[in-house]
Amino acid sequence: MPVRRLFCRGVKPLPRFHRLFPCIPCVLWFLLLPSLSATPRQWSVIETARDNGHRLAAVAAPAALPDDGQDKSRAGSSQQRDSNRALTLDPSQQFQEMVGFGGALTESSAYVLAQLPAARRAEVLRRYYDPQDGLGYTLARTHINSCDFSVNMWELDATPGDYDLHDFSLAPMRKWLLPLLHDAIKASGGRLRILASPWSPPAWMKTNNRMDDGGALRGEYAPAWANYFVKFVQRMKAEENIDIWALTVQNEPQAKQVWESCIYSAAQERDFIKNHLGPALAGAGLSGVKLLGLDHNRDLLEQFADTELGDPAAAKYLWGIALHWYDPGKDFAVSARVHARFPDKPVLFTEGCYEGGRTIGSWEHGEGYAHQMIGDIRNWVVNFMDWNIVLDERGGPNHVGNFCDAPVIVDTVTQEVRYGPSFYYLGHFSKYVQPGAHRIGSSGGPAALESVAFANPDGSLAVVVLNRTDAAVSFTLAAGGEALACTVPARAIQTYVGAVR
Repeated sequence: MPVRRLFCRGVKPLPRFHRLFPCIPCVLWFLLLPSLSATPRQWSVIETARDNGHRLAAVAAPAALPDDGQDKSRAGSSQQRDSNRALTLDPSQQFQEMVGFGGALTESSAYVLAQLPAARRAEVLRRYYDPQDGLGYTLARTHINSCDFSVNMWELDATPGDYDLHDFSLAPMRKWLLPLLHDAIKASGGRLRILASPWSPPAWMKTNNRMDDGGALRGEYAPAWANYFVKFVQRMKAEENIDIWALTVQNEPQAKQVWESCIYSAAQERDFIKNHLGPALAGAGLSGVKLLGLDHNRDLLEQFADTELGDPAAAKYLWGIALHWYDPGKDFAVSARVHARFPDKPVLFTEGCYEGGRTIGSWEHGEGYAHQMIGDIRNWVVNFMDWNIVLDERGGPNHVGNFCDAPVIVDTVTQEVRYGPSFYYLGHFSKYVQPGAHRIGSSGGPAALESVAFANPDGSLAVVVLNRTDAAVSFTLAAGGEALACTVPARAIQTYVGAVR
């Protein structure tokens, strides 16, 4: 096939000589293509490891291998740059744009942080949100009405039958939750984007007349519940100057819990979106607030995506769809299948944690976070949002005793702040993968390693490599004509950053 037919489709051909030569855009493309992969880079390595005390620590940069691909520094080594040992990057192959990383700002997190002296509380927020000195979190999830990680159960309008929401008020959020939201936004330098989710409508809107124990939205209150979202977004802006970036329709719509919960089938959630919530947001001029469906486990993702995104009347209101990790199957490829069917609708990860509160601070929890993130991101997920950013020594408070681990644990008796392994493992992504980065092609490497690679907007590359085994693993990092001799210690994670020279 002639060159112009391969590369000039959709470009009006130039007369006569275009039959012999490609068009000017194609010439430029050919000239620029090598630079996408062959850009000279200055590499640095950041490491967290169980056995050497490193926690987001800079370690020695990898040594460049000679042209024959062998590492002469290892006696008897014949390591070759082949598919068995080489992790090969292809920056010219780009996939999804990353939205960012973050965690949930719950009332429980707010309450625990409020037990600390002001300076120590500020230090926790700085270490999470500061763009230079912290993890650089840019996303946060919070709750509309209470959730299980609240001090108690509350509603923003508790007046039965208040169809027009005359008594709607942010007052229940003002003691604990709103101060945390404001301070987190400030610590992030104003970069923090807030996603808000309801665990339950007010009790008076539900079939069981209570916020907990499942129940469903009563049909006659669907318009009022849709307007509740509108009121929340408007009041947060007007009274608190907090912009709500995104909403989910319902936290875990298929879970009947002993805490705040509300059941929707996929069809019921679809109908609420297209008949009530979507039109209410649009009618209030809030179409710019991103709306996400599902917000539950990945084993439900295809069913809800096909039902909601497959219906044009609902899909026009939905920006994307959200998943959690609490399903036993861990079929990461489900998000790739949904992306293949609905490529213009991003898949977001909005909640995951280790439940039970019995193994707080476990090293395996940090490894589990990284494993989940790599698996999801390699399958088109565009972000990661942890659950509570901070909990107390029990993994609470939780008003029904549903304790969990968190990256930061505060002993409310001694006021000691403990940064667990998951805090550092999360930082290997959030500190070095910038908002607007794209996942890039990466392949090969030892089977013992898990990895994912990104191209940042500033031109740098970031490669996260996870070793969950009990032995160090050596490999070659091959990027644009460079080959680097690398070793990941046992039970460790590394981030390789290739800055443009």
